[in-house]
Amino acid sequence: MGENRLIQGRYRLLDLIGRGGMGEVWRARDESLGRQVAVKCLKPLGPQHDPSLTRVVRERFRREARVAAALSHRGVTVVHDFGEDDGVLHLVMELLDGRDLSRLLEDAEGHPLPVDEVIDIAEQVAAALAYTHRQGVVHRDLKPANIVRLADGTVKICDFGIARLGHDIGFTARLTGTGVAMGTPHYMSPEQIAGTEVDQRSDLYSLGCVLYEIATGTPPFDLDDAWAILVGHRDTPPGPPRVRRPELPAPFERIVLDLLAKRPEDRPYDADEVGRRLAAARAAAGYVPTVVTTWPPAGGAPVRETRLPSWTRGMTTGHKAVGAGPHPAPADPGAVLTGAWTLPAATGAGPALPTRPSPDAVAALTARHHEGLALARRGRWARAREIHLAVAAERAALLGPDHPDTLASRYEAAFTLSRTGRAAAALRAYSGVAEARERVLGPDHPDTLAARQETAYVLGRLGRHFEAHQTYTAVLAARLRVMGPDHADTLRCRHNLALNLSRLGRLEDAHRMALDVAAARARVLGPDHPDTLVTRFEVAYTLGQSGRWEEALRTYREVAEARARTLGPDHPDTLAARYEAGISLGRLGRSADALRVYRDLVEDRTRAQGAAHPDTLRARHGVGVNLGRLGRWEEALAEARDVCAQRERVLGPDHPDTLVSRREIAVALGWLGRWTAALTEYGRVAAARERVLGPDHPDTLASRNDEAHCLEQLGRGAEAVALYRRVAVFRQRQAAGDH
Repeated sequence: MGENRLIQGRYRLLDLIGRGGMGEVWRARDESLGRQVAVKCLKPLGPQHDPSLTRVVRERFRREARVAAALSHRGVTVVHDFGEDDGVLHLVMELLDGRDLSRLLEDAEGHPLPVDEVIDIAEQVAAALAYTHRQGVVHRDLKPANIVRLADGTVKICDFGIARLGHDIGFTARLTGTGVAMGTPHYMSPEQIAGTEVDQRSDLYSLGCVLYEIATGTPPFDLDDAWAILVGHRDTPPGPPRVRRPELPAPFERIVLDLLAKRPEDRPYDADEVGRRLAAARAAAGYVPTVVTTWPPAGGAPVRETRLPSWTRGMTTGHKAVGAGPHPAPADPGAVLTGAWTLPAATGAGPALPTRPSPDAVAALTARHHEGLALARRGRWARAREIHLAVAAERAALLGPDHPDTLASRYEAAFTLSRTGRAAAALRAYSGVAEARERVLGPDHPDTLAARQETAYVLGRLGRHFEAHQTYTAVLAARLRVMGPDHADTLRCRHNLALNLSRLGRLEDAHRMALDVAAARARVLGPDHPDTLVTRFEVAYTLGQSGRWEEALRTYREVAEARARTLGPDHPDTLAARYEAGISLGRLGRSADALRVYRDLVEDRTRAQGAAHPDTLRARHGVGVNLGRLGRWEEALAEARDVCAQRERVLGPDHPDTLVSRREIAVALGWLGRWTAALTEYGRVAAARERVLGPDHPDTLASRNDEAHCLEQLGRGAEAVALYRRVAVFRQRQAAGDH
């Protein structure tokens, strides 16, 4: 597609207004009628598709498009035309002047929409669904991005029939070998997850998910891992919306929870019934605030709120070491503020805290805590950190400095520091949380162990791998004692320990442990579970570090294929495995093959994640490195400079990735014989690493070695020798400390 292209000899494409997994949406001009329209161009079917499938998809497209075009309701986007042009299927729709609900939530920066707007949107969507269901049409992919609120307040549903078409073409990911189509996991009904036939009640479940999110700011099962989300939809009752937002009317909450019933027969009969109940909720005079649970309850027995099964909390590919155990875990994004809380007498705490803080104040802090979590999910780490720090201070004043919710906010603030490359500050923050949790909850409490495990992770980021090893070993011993060898958190700790062993140079030990963990995860979770594949990814890493690059390449490719199968071809973890396969190719001297891999990755990551996403920039960095290996140094230098400039803008001048790009600039300058300019760049890298990581960090010392090499090339031998000696002294001290 391109600007000014004429579709069907009638619709002139003017500018691109959206791009997604199914294709592109263009603002266009209907040359026959002189009006502006939206043209949705579906991705062309490539040669990898069977010709018979292509014919089936074209016929299905025409059938679905005719159905969509036959719909006539103020709450449904009008389809004017459809067809095929140069092999590209397209729909011509009315051009909407408004924003979809996903964008409205983003604009609100984690805050839910006003209650009256939520109920108004709910009534309009229910009316539109009631109409379409009477026509025998089921949407199948109702989500905030498919619901648009116009400037005049009208709400319209988009993309009827497109979701099923996408499933046929294969654009949607699939979950394991069960044949379950993973549309948008946050909004899928249990029957969709099970792969059974769906009817209008599946749309009602998705509507419940949408209303839950716009009313509270988060979906009902708000986890990073698609598997855990799907398990939540299938097995776990959602938390009441008014726990997150007490001002919601009780009748509205009841409607949402009824829509989210696991069995279709337990949901409202149809959308008309939903509309009638919403109208009654709007007319409700008021509401009674939800009572906040106390911690611990009067009898001393722990309260177990309804939440995801504990084992699903291990279903994550990230580093965040959230614990699970016999007590509610305040660090969990789904946790509820506990209100009153009394320090155990054994702690020798100071003056007694208020035993029952204001429920309104507690609820307000809950909402801000979730706002911080929502911002972090969108990658807005600095703003999230500000909110978590502020909430931590206010919780300390209201609930006490050692209250679990106060510590939960401090924990999240530490996590944002870690994600923004401020490892030293994150270490101090995690250490403080771990000490407080140990004092209050005990050394073996899952939340204490979670903070200690994060401490170990940050120690590794700082190059203090021996200390990280000691911490991981202690945490693992406690997890084995408390949770057993097959608990998800125990396996995660063993995984991290294997990773750290490889950083200590104990590659055989690391490889052996990673193999053991991969086997255990395959047994407990399944061979294609994301966590199993994460550990197989680490197996490949240890193979590469041992110089066994052919085996590493084969393992990375197997992991990439399995992830594409279970998570989807555009999932970040799938793309990460392809990236590492490119590294393996480069190490094997197959730079031309590596260059092709990275260029494909740049295209795919740009489409899936955006041109400025750190992972996209990492793939572009790989392009530059392999251009250099092929001797194309001028191209490599231009690529490195552009990537460095973008990383500096997106990540900051001192971020590790920015500094890696700056070093690549210096490498290219050196190969081009421009040693003075190279020395300047190496010096900037070394100074930044010393400032952020410290003078004795391995990366800082490597940069000082680079500087010394440049000085040698410039004939400044005495300065080079002095710098080499300085580096040697630091390394000798490190070696002595490690022993």
